[in-house]
Amino acid sequence: MAEPQRAPVAAPRLPGARFLIAEARYYDGVGAMLLEGAQAAFAAAGAAFDVIAVPGALEIPAAIAIALDAAQGEARPYDGAVALGCVVRGETFHFEIVAGESARALMDMSVARKLALGNGILTVETLPQAEERADPRRGDKGGDAARAALKLAALKRSVTR
Repeated sequence: MAEPQRAPVAAPRLPGARFLIAEARYYDGVGAMLLEGAQAAFAAAGAAFDVIAVPGALEIPAAIAIALDAAQGEARPYDGAVALGCVVRGETFHFEIVAGESARALMDMSVARKLALGNGILTVETLPQAEERADPRRGDKGGDAARAALKLAALKRSVTR
């Protein structure tokens, strides 16, 4: 069943903001499309970003936490982060572990750190589903994740002045 058509999330302009993109390269082609969408969304918002690559989706939460901690002493710490990756269901319980635990760890970190986080880890049944969702000209889930992080960072700025 096809997803219903929906309007993309509008992102605020946030010049001077800095974001971290953590990208899982397990499905390299899908990851590249997700990254392309996220980079375009940050560029359109006037925001800077750094990219780190990890092997798979389960490594993303730890990588984000490590990078956030390392950036704390910098003049420009991160305003938020985006998780990009793909988990395709297989024949074992591994899908449920990776999908559930990566999402749980990201949500726990987002709430505990008050982190503007966009979760662009796709959880799909087939690789063609992932390609459809990742492609910036079709599903643009990488761009959606970046725009979600931008919206949350703008909210955080507006309420913490």
